[in-house]
Amino acid sequence: MKLIFAGTPEFAVPALAALIAAGHTIELVLTQPDRPAGRGMKLKSSPVKELALAHGLPVFQPETLKSADVQARIAAADADVMVVAAYGLIIPQVVLDMPKNGCLNIHASLLPRWRGAAPIQRALLAGDCETGVTIMQVLLALDAGAMLKKGIVAITPQDTAQTLHDALAAQGGSLIVETLAQLSSLKAEPQDERLVTYAEKLQKAEAPINWQRSAIELSRQVRAFNPFPVATATMNGEMWKIWFASAAQWRGTPGEIAGLDNGIIVSCGEGALCITELQKPGGKRLGWKEFLAGNPLKAGMRFDT
Repeated sequence: MKLIFAGTPEFAVPALAALIAAGHTIELVLTQPDRPAGRGMKLKSSPVKELALAHGLPVFQPETLKSADVQARIAAADADVMVVAAYGLIIPQVVLDMPKNGCLNIHASLLPRWRGAAPIQRALLAGDCETGVTIMQVLLALDAGAMLKKGIVAITPQDTAQTLHDALAAQGGSLIVETLAQLSSLKAEPQDERLVTYAEKLQKAEAPINWQRSAIELSRQVRAFNPFPVATATMNGEMWKIWFASAAQWRGTPGEIAGLDNGIIVSCGEGALCITELQKPGGKRLGWKEFLAGNPLKAGMRFDT
């Protein structure tokens, strides 16, 4: 098929790679403009742009899709389908109507659960046992289009937002190739609006750990906020980043270090949090044993609450 691919971050890269490998003709790659990044704030290409250029694909980086000149460039591609994966710009209806067979989005949840900006993190926070990818038709309404195909990914107690992101990105790549191969025979299924949940964007204000909560809830928080914005806890007024932790069985005063066994065991409102990876301000991200070598802790010490 002749395709337009619209995507920007790492999540979209496996999908573009899979479409290239499947032999589709990528007439145009839409991605967001280069943005300042790093300490030097130099302009940096998006991951999708880097892959597209490596394969000699035409790249187009408009600030908006609303102008007539931009729309003319997209129309000139004369695409059969537009595939969207975390593009990040609003696509006007006139553009959605251009491809002969419509516009398909790769969404990182099992719709209608977790429409919105942070479906991966919200699924972890909620304690969902599974999530997945939905290939859906794109409408102007947020993630509300009819569904064509789904793929399920189990959520394990070891998953973080990063590991789940990577698994879902890979799933999205294989699923969009399958969808395009079967497009003429697939029946679009409308979403049940009664089952809709929204995945609001994560806020840094959600990062601090409240030791009165249960260990299970806090473990989900830590894993959902890895790699961003990273859960935090304070010790003697110093804020530490908590990169990984799991729930353990223990009783004690919330916020108090109960022991140092297979991790830093901190009592919670219910159970205890076993911290195995953390970081002090200005320091490196370390495993708990390495951390203790330079930061001696002992049972009875307490995190600020």
